[in-house]
Amino acid sequence: MKALIQRVSSSHVEVNGKVVGEIDMGLLVFLGLEKKDSELDADKMISKVLSYRVFPDENQKMNLSLKDISGDILLVSQFTLAADTKNGTRAGFSTAMPPNEAENLYNYFVAKTRAFNLKTECGIFGADMSVSLINDGPVTFLLEV
Repeated sequence: MKALIQRVSSSHVEVNGKVVGEIDMGLLVFLGLEKKDSELDADKMISKVLSYRVFPDENQKMNLSLKDISGDILLVSQFTLAADTKNGTRAGFSTAMPPNEAENLYNYFVAKTRAFNLKTECGIFGADMSVSLINDGPVTFLLEV
């Protein structure tokens, strides 16, 4: 499981020209699910994403997490993160979780994240989405579990 997180001052996702998820200050999270991933992996990743220290404290050091600042989170499924890019010039997707299983695990991830009472928005699984963001910093990390 991979999560590409970006600290944003705002972000939104559109499907067919309609905004389906929108946040202010917080994290935009692109989530890539691999065949081997489980609900246990999702729980670990949720903990990591919500606790990862990417926001500045009073000394402008990245010492605060999304939970610390009560920030927003926008979750977007992105199967291309699960691609095998080690060889050649075209990605292979044999490591990506099949869509049916991935949608179930993605929905589990969304539901468990919402349980933390932070504003949690999301894209639409499998849709062709347009994602807009203002990356604050820029600050971007690739998390893996």
